[in-house]
Amino acid sequence: MRRLIIRPGAIGDFIVSLPSLESLLADYLEVWTPRRTAQLVRFADRVRPIDTTGLDLTGITQGPPPDLGSFDDIVSWYGANRPEFREAVRGLPFRFFPALPPDSAGMHATDFYLCQLGAAPGATPHIACDQPRANFAVIQPFSGSPRKNWPLAKFRALAAHLERVMPVQWCAGTEDPPLPGAVRIDDLWDLACWISRARLYIGNDSGITHLAAAVGTPVLAIFGPTDPSVWAPRGQHVRVVTVKMEA
Repeated sequence: MRRLIIRPGAIGDFIVSLPSLESLLADYLEVWTPRRTAQLVRFADRVRPIDTTGLDLTGITQGPPPDLGSFDDIVSWYGANRPEFREAVRGLPFRFFPALPPDSAGMHATDFYLCQLGAAPGATPHIACDQPRANFAVIQPFSGSPRKNWPLAKFRALAAHLERVMPVQWCAGTEDPPLPGAVRIDDLWDLACWISRARLYIGNDSGITHLAAAVGTPVLAIFGPTDPSVWAPRGQHVRVVTVKMEA
């Protein structure tokens, strides 16, 4: 069985779907995903960034990539809402699934993706980095949406208390606002391995908070407008607090 998984989406969306992707292991497994999340796929025979495959032009200026014809099964969270794409790949062994849980799903996102495939719910996303623990905490005060960000001043106040116990390392993405002294690691695998060494991670509802939980670091996740029953990171050492995102 030669199987292809096509999984678009942001970092957090990708991480909560990891158990469902891993449930699709086959004799040969290939994964097409955004360039950044491709760095986290360690269970496939081959990984390709979606922007190198020709999918984005399929049904618009060209037909399907010839590579698609080599697969016995194509599981795709890409193209479900693109009629021209679905028409272009008609006849190929595609199984399309919605990329995001609907408001009415009534379950955690990880279970939603597992149930789409007929797999048992309850799994926890896991990324094995095998790094020794060190004595520092990581704070990532940003996310993909300003409305999900706890005020930076409150993070600073929390860091001041935490520094009585252990050193604090600030973390930010390459596209996040300026934050003096912050560690910025663009490669998600390298970032995962660095965070896995920390004794504690604190952050908003963000992809990096999901990353920290997946590598096994104790996590304090701060949620505001999003529903933690659907989107909270999973893990034995994850704690979620819900707050009002106001200064």
